[in-house]
Amino acid sequence: MTAWVEYLKFFAGLIAILNPIGVIPIFINLTYNQTAAERNRTALMAAVTVGTVLGVSLLCGELILNFFGISVASFQVAGGILILYNSLSMLQAKMNATRQTEEEAQETAEREDVAVVPIGIPLTAGPGAISTVILYGHKPALFNQYLILFGGIAVTAAIVWAAFRLSPFISRLLSRTGINIVTRIMGLIMASIGIEFIATGLRVLFPSLAP
Repeated sequence: MTAWVEYLKFFAGLIAILNPIGVIPIFINLTYNQTAAERNRTALMAAVTVGTVLGVSLLCGELILNFFGISVASFQVAGGILILYNSLSMLQAKMNATRQTEEEAQETAEREDVAVVPIGIPLTAGPGAISTVILYGHKPALFNQYLILFGGIAVTAAIVWAAFRLSPFISRLLSRTGINIVTRIMGLIMASIGIEFIATGLRVLFPSLAP
């Protein structure tokens, strides 16, 4: 498998896990009392937060694993399980508790500024997205490969911004049913990514499982 195929898998997987289309109803609900200019600013700040969090995860993820003595294979299994768990909720077009609990939702209702928390993190750049970036971040051996991954994160953040910026239009165009269909498709892709991470990690941890 060529390196470019891996980069495309990283980009497509990240879009599926972030699922900005699926977050649009929550974004609209949290910004209903904002003016158009304020809502656009919220969209920009949320996208910047997503890019920053994922960029830092790419840069420092492996250092954190080494600090705690966690092998990449173990993290692949744990991250794969988390991604698979989130995907099951997406297949049902539901919000998983790993992104936001009921208590956090109630606290959010009292916030005036919701761009960074909870929209940027954890609703968009949640544990699943962070785990994915860390797992892909351990593969590059050259500086230009890191630049490509950072570029993918930047493009992903731009897509998040565009989705939130156009949220009223997208919501009217797709309706709730259309958004749920997109969420389920992203959930299916996400489940495949999670299973692949689990399988790869298990083959390293238990070599006898390898074909």
